[in-house]
Amino acid sequence: MKAINISPFKRQILLLGLFGICHAGLAQEIISIETAHNAMVLEVVKGKDVNTIYFGEKLHSAAEYAQVNAAYKQTTEYTGQLNAAYTPSGSRNLAEPAISVTHADGNKSLNLNFVQQQAENISDNVRLTTLTLKDPVYNFTVKLFYKSFFKEDVIEQWTEISHSEKGAVTLEKFASANLYLKGKSYYLKQYHGDWAKEMQPEESRLTHGIKTLDSKLGTRANLFQPSVFMVSLNAPATETQGDVLYGAMEWSGNFRVDLELDYQDNLRIIAGINNYASDFKLKPGQPFLTPKFLYTFSTRGKGDASRKLQSWARNYQLLDGKGERLTLLNNWEATYFDFNEQKLAGLLKDTKTLGVDMFLLDDGWFANKYPRNDDHAGLGDWQENKQKLPNGISSLVKEAGQNDVKFGIWIEPEMVNPKSELYEKHPDWVVKQPNREEYYFRNQLVLDLANPKVQDFVFGVVDGLFTKNPSLAYIKWDCNAVIYNAYSSHLKDQASFYIEYVQGLYKVLERIRAKYPKVPMMLCSGGGGRVDYAALKYFTEFWPSDNTDPLERIFIQWEYSYFYPSIASSNHVTDWGKQPIKFRTDVAMMGKLGFDIVVSKLPENDLKFCQLAIKNYNEIKQTIWQGEQYRLSNPAEGSVASMLYVSTDQSAAVSFSYLVNSRYDEGSKLPVRMQGLNPDKKYRLTEINLYPGTQSSINSNTIYSGDFLMKVGFNPNVKADRSSVVIKVEEVK
Repeated sequence: MKAINISPFKRQILLLGLFGICHAGLAQEIISIETAHNAMVLEVVKGKDVNTIYFGEKLHSAAEYAQVNAAYKQTTEYTGQLNAAYTPSGSRNLAEPAISVTHADGNKSLNLNFVQQQAENISDNVRLTTLTLKDPVYNFTVKLFYKSFFKEDVIEQWTEISHSEKGAVTLEKFASANLYLKGKSYYLKQYHGDWAKEMQPEESRLTHGIKTLDSKLGTRANLFQPSVFMVSLNAPATETQGDVLYGAMEWSGNFRVDLELDYQDNLRIIAGINNYASDFKLKPGQPFLTPKFLYTFSTRGKGDASRKLQSWARNYQLLDGKGERLTLLNNWEATYFDFNEQKLAGLLKDTKTLGVDMFLLDDGWFANKYPRNDDHAGLGDWQENKQKLPNGISSLVKEAGQNDVKFGIWIEPEMVNPKSELYEKHPDWVVKQPNREEYYFRNQLVLDLANPKVQDFVFGVVDGLFTKNPSLAYIKWDCNAVIYNAYSSHLKDQASFYIEYVQGLYKVLERIRAKYPKVPMMLCSGGGGRVDYAALKYFTEFWPSDNTDPLERIFIQWEYSYFYPSIASSNHVTDWGKQPIKFRTDVAMMGKLGFDIVVSKLPENDLKFCQLAIKNYNEIKQTIWQGEQYRLSNPAEGSVASMLYVSTDQSAAVSFSYLVNSRYDEGSKLPVRMQGLNPDKKYRLTEINLYPGTQSSINSNTIYSGDFLMKVGFNPNVKADRSSVVIKVEEVK
């Protein structure tokens, strides 16, 4: 018989799509949701529970998943629901539920029994598995969705909740996913922050009880507590070793992640929308779809997990993740609110001189009755300010074209200043309690995106700009305020407000992308206040932090890189910090490069350096954006930070190294071991981004094997007078 060649993914489908086993006459199914290296394995009996029996590195033999339970000799499981795939409340469960409801008749109990499963191959790499569960007493249904990305080892999970009861059912908790992990111990790496202090890491061992990561801010939900995390099993994972799970909510509003170490010493992770102030009334026949929870798992450390997630993001989630990005010059730190057409014309010429692709006009260009001359007035009034721009935005767009650069613009369309015409005309469009004193965040309030009229208005802000200026090339979308005094005059049921606000935002963004599918947009939000993979479906990039001090940015960008690809990270060269222009530019090149400086005031050699760096960046940016990223030397653990990007064919790489400790005689005393190269290839290392008048201490004539560079390493010779070093690595054939 002739052998048939099939892909590993298709082989998995044939073997595991419906792997059934019979025990004592019961129709028991083992459902395995597999990726290239991992498996999420569920055990079901028709009309009974759906339980997770395995999560981790997949077994060679699918038949052996049925033997997993017998290998564990833990304490008695009293409920039969500790490892439920989606834990209901009010019946046998004694742990944190994934779903809690009050039925139309007031009953609060829920059981979810298996009905059926379906599997659909979306592509050769993507498979959707759907499990249908029903309550045996009430006409109440939950569907569990598992979307697996085979090569990337990524799973997206979400649920659909529906019923046909005689009245509304109140959803009191409605998680997207309910994971169940077994290990000797568990270590959570979480993040906290504030404005200009984003992505501050903390790692600790999880103890018994519940650790909750959540946000109640309504908008820019990640300001204090980002919705990403990682859990190491058995010991804290390193970059290259250890079992680690990455988790991330795809939701731009209030989120909640419960991590419960149960009495059997197993870890339950329940993630979804925060049910805070959100008892959702679900009508009969009206399905409720939860947002997606995203996760990946690696047995080879944090670096491997992050590269899987980055690859998935570029291929499937980030808008135009495989495309181009524009380098830019922003006027914010050059002018703040104080500018006019003459000043901007000079900056447009500076954009051309500098050598970047685009000029970005920031805050302050709009409003007339209450002109936007500071952050106390004008938000909501999106007409050009006639005093600053008597000829409008269109004249600037035309001027940019004459200088052979593109033109982009800043907006914050979800917000309003009380001192604005919009507030005066439509107070009912503003999120505020009718009988309470207004309370402001950055002197502004939030518009009610749960209201379709407000959705039309926000869409109209963007659509109006493009209708008048079809060659407009870029939008910087800001979102600076959180929600105080939550109340929608449009909604009868205020419990749905936080959810409907975010759904309203997505409706607006869907409309924008339907009409303008390719226009680059930056997700700003005062820094990383809103970055998540639901929002990044609509945005090409995000702004990690308003803190652009390059030393601080090394740490901030380092932590973001665990979850987001470099092509999504907008990094600007500014006047923050005490470091020289070379250091600031080198740091900003580890992502999507931009500038926010006064070009006309740069010393001659600083300008020459920037122009050279932009040319170098244009040569290596594809390796940075699309290559495999390796964190080689952690700035939190020593005096040197080192990051490496390697092209997918291993023919090219670029490394960035920085001195992060200014104490005496600190530097790269030891070689830095590279990763991701081909051990059998030969490589030449050349220092680039040299400041005019300086020479490299690195001999570019020396040829190294990939084997040497990964086992012994290479010393970039970072020290006080060489505080940032960029090395281009090229294959020698």
